[in-house]
Amino acid sequence: MQTDLLRIGTRGSALALAQAEETRARLMAAHALPQEAFEIVVISTSGDRIQDRPLSEAGGKGLFTKEIEEALLSGAIDIAVHSSKDMPTALPEGLELSCFLEREDVRDAYIGRVAPKLLDLPENAVIGSSSLRRQALIRRLRPDIDVVLYRGNVQTRLRKLGEGVVDATLLANAGLKRLGLAHVITELLPVETFPPAPGQGAICIESRIGDARIGKLLEPIGHRATTEALTCERAFLATLDGSCRTPLAGHAQIDGDALSFFGMILSPDGRQVHEIRAEGRAGDAASIGAKAGADIRDRAGPAFFESWS
Repeated sequence: MQTDLLRIGTRGSALALAQAEETRARLMAAHALPQEAFEIVVISTSGDRIQDRPLSEAGGKGLFTKEIEEALLSGAIDIAVHSSKDMPTALPEGLELSCFLEREDVRDAYIGRVAPKLLDLPENAVIGSSSLRRQALIRRLRPDIDVVLYRGNVQTRLRKLGEGVVDATLLANAGLKRLGLAHVITELLPVETFPPAPGQGAICIESRIGDARIGKLLEPIGHRATTEALTCERAFLATLDGSCRTPLAGHAQIDGDALSFFGMILSPDGRQVHEIRAEGRAGDAASIGAKAGADIRDRAGPAFFESWS
């Protein structure tokens, strides 16, 4: 099909650019378009610039999307490509998540400098992570080790690991694979004991609501099962998002028309954990995720969230 130049907005990290390039490649293949039909527009975000404190203290996940969404609303770009796990549940008026590419492996990857497995780390070892979920899960499994704030892009974190700043770190397997860095992984952590963040492993595309040209372009590259799974996971997250900034995990799996979901919330020290499972029709993904979030919140009780807020 013929189209005007499509401007793809993205952050400037190597991983963000790899995701934008994957999106471009899928669009080129779907519509028999040349690479010259697309422009990748790099946009610096507040989340990239803030490196000295946890994002939860600086304003949350929206710091990775704010400037890109402003460019989308102004018409400076036509679509925005994001890591789904970085997306807030509430989007600016006029924007929507219009497409999810087929999901990669959702597992977390452990990269150890002094021990090849998380459980093999020596007592009092230091492990770096910027994720509240990963920090709590590590503390749950290894309360004897020191978990420290560890910001930066993938390459920065790997460089600091090599320099001995920490003894180990965790990164998303999907991101490492997209960067051709799977060889650095020393252990893939099982989903059963180390569940992923909602949206982990999936690339999403944000666009302006009602943009028929963009909708037609994106339609053939969207992946149904990924869309249903993330609809469930994001509904679970949305139900909890407004009440706390708690470490949480959520993972939905699609088998035909059936959906199964597992969710978890933890205290930051990993000592208190609440889990929930739910099943139903994939077409009811949003209601399944929202009910799971409400049920686990009620099960935990207000004291669970108030104890460290």
